[in-house]
Amino acid sequence: MSGPPPQRKKFDRSIIEGPIRPAVWALAWPTMLQNIIAGLQGIIDHAMVGHFVGYTGNAAIGVSWQIIIVVIVFCTSVFTGMAVLVARFAGANEHEKVNKVVYQSFLTAAGMAVLLGATGWLAAPTLLDLVNAAPAVHAAALPFLRTMFVGIIGMMMFFMLGGAFRAAGDPHTPLRLGVAMTILTVIFNVILIPAFGAVGAAFGTVASSTLVSAYGILRLFRPDSVIHFEPGMDRRPDFAVIRSLFRFGLPTGVQGIAMNIGGVLMLRFIGSLEYSAAAQAAYTVCYAQLFSLITWTSVGLMGAAATIAGQNLGAGNPDRAIEGVKVASHIGLGAAAVVGAIFLLVPGYLLAGFGMNDQLVIDIGQTLLRYLSVSGLFITVALSYTGGLQGTGDTRSPLYISILSQVVVPIGICTVITSTIGLTASWVWTAILIGHMTRCGLSVMRFNQQKWRGIVVNLGPAKGDETQEARLKAEG
Repeated sequence: MSGPPPQRKKFDRSIIEGPIRPAVWALAWPTMLQNIIAGLQGIIDHAMVGHFVGYTGNAAIGVSWQIIIVVIVFCTSVFTGMAVLVARFAGANEHEKVNKVVYQSFLTAAGMAVLLGATGWLAAPTLLDLVNAAPAVHAAALPFLRTMFVGIIGMMMFFMLGGAFRAAGDPHTPLRLGVAMTILTVIFNVILIPAFGAVGAAFGTVASSTLVSAYGILRLFRPDSVIHFEPGMDRRPDFAVIRSLFRFGLPTGVQGIAMNIGGVLMLRFIGSLEYSAAAQAAYTVCYAQLFSLITWTSVGLMGAAATIAGQNLGAGNPDRAIEGVKVASHIGLGAAAVVGAIFLLVPGYLLAGFGMNDQLVIDIGQTLLRYLSVSGLFITVALSYTGGLQGTGDTRSPLYISILSQVVVPIGICTVITSTIGLTASWVWTAILIGHMTRCGLSVMRFNQQKWRGIVVNLGPAKGDETQEARLKAEG
């Protein structure tokens, strides 16, 4: 005779009741740690490539990741829509709806990964031309970029799993998956980078993400998981749910494209400088890698703010949602201040860790780190409040804010300077800083307007949705 069925794991109710600061910290620290470890993995990869290939290899990986991130952010925007729905339904303690949303997200991610692999392989040369990569950088980046596109399903599933568990109030499972992927990637890359050069880092990332994601998906079939694909659930695509995923997620995808297109355009401006290869290498290491110690920590806080805001709004506690976002931003400011101080105190040692011994690259990198030590304070607050907006279902406001702050402002500044006094690296770094300051101010202001209180979340287009959306749009 079989024993009793495993008991379903309950949602963490400390998110919607009890002291707010411990609840935010409990959600944030696993994701912050995971992202820091992932950032360190990227740093290790760049350091190895710098030593075995040279700074051309660093630039190749940097421009490739800039392109990959643009594509992934758009395609994984569906997971932001998933997180909005999961957080609301978890806050309302509706397990079946949570499971259904995550399963439909899984199907959607698998379909998009297949299309992305084929399209990315064909489009890779054109995409590298768009970022004005130097010939040597282009040659090293092409096989890296194509490998990442073909094997992108592992990363797609990894992001889907992490977003689902965090929105449901379980940040520890994504942490375990992230640590496992980082360890595997480092092991693979220690073997593959010396043997294959820069493309070896792509082989290692694809292999580790695929293995870890396969394990994570298997966990969804375990009855003791907070998200569980139950034996009797409908396995067919539900296009009403999929439309809801895109309805809430697409603005985040366009936002991500806007931000990263801004980054690609900034690379074009950097590529037009007198010492373009040196400037691109410094940008890749300082902004894409070292600055990630701030941005990835802040992304963890953004996820915590989104979960706190979404679940508390689903539970009818909007004031607690506001307090949770404020707490997240305060934690972020402390972390950004510490990392910024390191940028100011020991920039030479940080750059030396990447095998950078060219004096021109070192000089440019040290200047950029001084700007980033200030910029980090603004971006961490901006991301916390962005998480609050997205978690409540207001995914359109961050889109408009990002277009203005990450594209119009910095690109506009660089364009004007180029056509007047002549662009230098310091002007590019100034434009980045002003863009981050703009994003911070607008994100805080929009969240404090509290128009997100009236946003309705449901599975599929319910009656009155269009009227609701029109009203919110009219209110600004």
